Amino acid sequence: DPEELGRGNMSLDPLDSSAALKSEPLCIFGTGDLGRSLGQCLLQSGYGVVYGSRRPDSCGPLPQGAQVMTHQEAAQFANLIFICVHREHYDFLEMLAPHLEGKVRNILRTNQFRSSSSLCVLSRLVPKAAVVKGLNTVSAWALQNGLPSGTQVYLCGNNEEAKRAVAEMATKLGLTVLDRGSLSAARELEDFPLRLFPEWRIPLWVAFSLTAAFFIYLVIRNTVYDYVNNGQDVSYGIMVSLANKVFAAVSLIMLSLCYLPGCIAAFLQLYRGTKYRRFPDWLDRWMLCRKQMGLVALGFALLHAIYSLINPLRYVSTRRTITSVVQEVRRAAPNHLQSWRIDSFYALGILGFFLYVLLGLTSLPSVGGSLSWREFSFVQVRAGASQSNSYDLVSCESHKITGNNLYKPTSFFSPRRFVTSTRKCTVLLFQTG
Repeated sequence: DPEELGRGNMSLDPLDSSAALKSEPLCIFGTGDLGRSLGQCLLQSGYGVVYGSRRPDSCGPLPQGAQVMTHQEAAQFANLIFICVHREHYDFLEMLAPHLEGKVRNILRTNQFRSSSSLCVLSRLVPKAAVVKGLNTVSAWALQNGLPSGTQVYLCGNNEEAKRAVAEMATKLGLTVLDRGSLSAARELEDFPLRLFPEWRIPLWVAFSLTAAFFIYLVIRNTVYDYVNNGQDVSYGIMVSLANKVFAAVSLIMLSLCYLPGCIAAFLQLYRGTKYRRFPDWLDRWMLCRKQMGLVALGFALLHAIYSLINPLRYVSTRRTITSVVQEVRRAAPNHLQSWRIDSFYALGILGFFLYVLLGLTSLPSVGGSLSWREFSFVQVRAGASQSNSYDLVSCESHKITGNNLYKPTSFFSPRRFVTSTRKCTVLLFQTG
């Protein structure tokens, strides 16, 4: 009865009460963080919300405008029920099976077990209910802080009418729904939140492999070789000086690998004469992880900057500085070439790191989403993101060259510097072409 419903909801906000009465009430089993957050979003979207709880008198604070009652009463009150409880507490659903027959469109969102699908367990407990799996990729924290418009969620179920009802509700919440088919896809959907950085595996594996390779090479070349041939123990440089060289080389290579697949894809499309043919699988996976490669490159560049700042504080660097000061005092005329080299070295390094940070920030979805269409178009098109990364590669490469001894070709053309220079020159050649 509408009057009884109004008397039972005296705490409803005046702005939300009318909207809630216009929509079919929804039921949520579970009054934890997820249930409360989901109920708040549903109330803000104009739905009436009824909570089913084992202890309706002591279930804690709930969103303003929601009712709370026992599971049996709540199941009779609504046709669409959300299960927001842990799987070990599913026993009460078997007792409610008579009240769920033929009318329940059940959407599941719980903590998952690795042994079997929670949806299969729920289907066995209430076999005559229309069970739908969905919203398991949305956390309580995300619901509390506001879902970004267009957030993608997945649904699966055997009842098309039930999936349609859940999809309409999710669309009203501002979510983008992707139908994954029947209940056989439930296990895959439950594994989505349990994945550990799937997009970061290839970039991290490449970065750590390059780090290990360059580190081992430099230890052998700079430490072991000097000790065997010259009897000099320079192992003290492994922790800072040698690591700093490794971070710089890996950062520049990762930045090149970030833009190289786009160049390869462009040439492949020109060669095929069409842009509608699918790329090879290796190139497709490479292009999908370009943003992660760029962010990893930014991380290594940040480590290189930090290590460069603390490098003058080391004992060995202090001794070298004192020695160079004494030699400079004894010099009759200042070395203008050396002054230009040092100033250029620092200026290009700062410029390269600034462009690194600029490219990294503009690649973040949170930053790009905060820009208007005109602002985004200006940054990406008029400012020229491709030109920015070209300038970044040039400045970083120039920073590295000015920091080396230009009169020692063997120092510049060591394998580490040769690999980094070759990759960057290849990318620059493709982009200018």
